[in-house]
Amino acid sequence: MESAVATLALLLWPLVAAVLFSVRPAVQATLWTIVGAQLLLPVGTGIKFEMIPSFDKATLPSFCIFLGYLIVVGRPWHPRFGIAEVLVAIFLFGPIITSMLNGDPVFAGDRVIPGVGLYDAVSAVEAALIVLLPFFVGRGLFRTEQANEQVLKALVVAGLFYSIPMLFEMRFSPQFHFWIYGYFPTDFIQQVRDGGYRPMVFTGHGLIAAIFLFMSVTAAAALWRSGGGLRRSGGVTAYLGAVLILCRSAGATLFGAIVVPLVCFAKPKLQARVAVVFVLLALFYPMLRVADLVPTRLMVELAQSVSFDRASSLQVRFENEASLLERALQRPIFGWGRYGRSRIYDEGGKDVSVTDGHWVIAIGQFGILGFVAEFGLLALCVIKAAAAARHARSFKENILLTALALIVATNVVDLLPNASLLPMTWLFSGALLGRAEALQQAAMRLSTSASGRFGHPDITPSTSRFG
Repeated sequence: MESAVATLALLLWPLVAAVLFSVRPAVQATLWTIVGAQLLLPVGTGIKFEMIPSFDKATLPSFCIFLGYLIVVGRPWHPRFGIAEVLVAIFLFGPIITSMLNGDPVFAGDRVIPGVGLYDAVSAVEAALIVLLPFFVGRGLFRTEQANEQVLKALVVAGLFYSIPMLFEMRFSPQFHFWIYGYFPTDFIQQVRDGGYRPMVFTGHGLIAAIFLFMSVTAAAALWRSGGGLRRSGGVTAYLGAVLILCRSAGATLFGAIVVPLVCFAKPKLQARVAVVFVLLALFYPMLRVADLVPTRLMVELAQSVSFDRASSLQVRFENEASLLERALQRPIFGWGRYGRSRIYDEGGKDVSVTDGHWVIAIGQFGILGFVAEFGLLALCVIKAAAAARHARSFKENILLTALALIVATNVVDLLPNASLLPMTWLFSGALLGRAEALQQAAMRLSTSASGRFGHPDITPSTSRFG
């Protein structure tokens, strides 16, 4: 699935990023390099060099923002050693152990899948490092209240512009990717739902486009609630919400029905708690599945009351999850490695797996340790932001921070039924962690200063009876 136009678009994107970093502040340039790539670059096309992962719409903008950060900002961030660093180390170097333990071939009928070794270990580490580049940039660069607000503004502006081609594709079917790049990035039938079409434009799938629009709606609601940001954010929220409903994505619509009212009306503390519950649910989901505590039958029955097609799709997902999880638990700690070794094959060697959920892919390839490192790092960013929200300097910042935490948390929950972990999610996760660390450091400095002034660490202007 390649074309000359698609390759040209990839080749031009570093130039686009260079222009953005030369004319806009680093935060805005980073946002539009990542968000623009996700919304505009082709799916399924990559530029490959020996010993280097393919440059595509995920990896190429990640390289661009990392280089832009180093060149324009010019100062690396120096975090203290903690849980985040441990999880990053496991995520980066765990695949080495996985590769060393999977040198044996896998036999599936007449098919033989070779073992993996040192070369594959190096390749896996490179891939993991590229995945984390947006996280590193977000953590180092997006450490201010203004950066947090810029994230939400970018989501709203991008959502407004993207809604136009999305509405077109709802009416006339998903065609933009074919018209511009010359091929369909996925099976067309997957975009047909309930007698209409799911728009995807250049995202690669209607579900990804719908989740992005959910993020835009949530961002607009936060800007409206905070009293700052874009003008007429209330009307923008209503408009984007209507477009989201028309996307025909039950998951994204359900997320919107839960999260947007929370952002609009609930206290920031409640929003933060819901975000934490979301990521903990995702983190413990594999354990719940192993213990058969997920009400899969009830969920299928509820889906059937809405649509037979949706119920059938959900049933297939659950059945494949069970088979893939059983396969993964044969090598539970470090997994089977990459290249299809963790998948299910029939007696003839045909791959019969349907890998929808990112969580089961992660466990199959890199084991429970790899899953905990990846999902744990994403969850930690949300938990840290939720804890640091109490140190926010204003109600506005509190709302914006908890809204971004809900956006990231919902993206993490979406990795249970789907496998669309985007560079945007890693960038926003890093932004959450960076801002949380900045708020906690500022609170510690204030506490230390107050302790010095009043001569006792437990007596500050706000706690002293005689203040």
